[in-house]
Amino acid sequence: MDGAKSPAVSGAAAIEHKVYARVGLLGNPSDVYYGRTISLSLANFWASVRLLPSDELVISPHPVHDLVQFDSLDHLVNRLKSEGYYGGVRLLMALCKGFHNYCKDNNIDLHGGNFTLSYETNIPRQTGLSGSSAIVCAALNCLLDFYNVRHLVKVEVRPNLVLNAEKELGIVAGLQDRVAQVYGGLVYMDFSKENMEKLGHGIYIPMDISLLPPLYLIYAENPSDSGKVHSTVRQRWLNGDKFIITSMDEVANLALEGREALLKKDYAKLSKLLNRNFDLRRSMFGDECLGALNLEMVEVARRVGAASKFTGSGGAVVAFCPDGPLQAKRLEDECRKAGFILKPIQVVPSRLNDADLNTLKT
Repeated sequence: MDGAKSPAVSGAAAIEHKVYARVGLLGNPSDVYYGRTISLSLANFWASVRLLPSDELVISPHPVHDLVQFDSLDHLVNRLKSEGYYGGVRLLMALCKGFHNYCKDNNIDLHGGNFTLSYETNIPRQTGLSGSSAIVCAALNCLLDFYNVRHLVKVEVRPNLVLNAEKELGIVAGLQDRVAQVYGGLVYMDFSKENMEKLGHGIYIPMDISLLPPLYLIYAENPSDSGKVHSTVRQRWLNGDKFIITSMDEVANLALEGREALLKKDYAKLSKLLNRNFDLRRSMFGDECLGALNLEMVEVARRVGAASKFTGSGGAVVAFCPDGPLQAKRLEDECRKAGFILKPIQVVPSRLNDADLNTLKT
């Protein structure tokens, strides 16, 4: 195909979907240990995927995130140090494969048309805000609409499709992030072993975002590895380590208690739960595994009396200032001194449409 030519089919309408970053509020990382979590969609950052019908099937590399042309060898090496080897092309390809296989296995007919997929994202890399799954989830939404099968793929199943695409690429993760991004808004999730084995997914309960107090996001521009944090703990849990099992059960119960606290708008209780969540993670994973930069983000918040915990596995922190705006101002000053970025968290309401909600009823 001539590179100067557009791959678009003449007159065909583009489909575009935006999916937001997520914040794990309580209960993480118990989602991969048959636990419970509460997560929210973060309007501050998002990924978008655009699907344009075309004669051939094309996965378009991003000019920045899938860079393959460099000014020099030094440029290439520095780029790999800061951004790593992988952009979004592999995510889109893995999702296409997983979507095709799911539809085939479930006798969902797909028409023979082709398309071109491209993506954009402003989610900071390695901040534990689920940037990869946002791209995959947005692409899934595009495919559901392009093939007109949104009514045939249940909402509860969609997080599994997103996660399976990432697992195909060796990405270690749980369902929590994908549930938050599929549903949008504020979601309570129960991943009990009974539900996971019987249904193949958890029980997901949307909550009113007006129940949330003002929250803040703290993150560093320096990349942080969010992929190593589960490693030794996972094996110890599988080996029956009593300390890990009881600690992870307590983490899961924090989400249950947090749901009740939010419903009652008991923010003093919420503050204690957030801090306890981080303390339990720290006791299980250890400081070396969590990393000095991540620990400092939590400590910056705690120095002014704010509650804080990781949004995911590291790279960013969610903070709550129970004493109000003056405390939030002190937090802003401390973050500036430490070289961290502080943003008020904006929460996205649920983005499920009528066709999505109808799949929940069936």
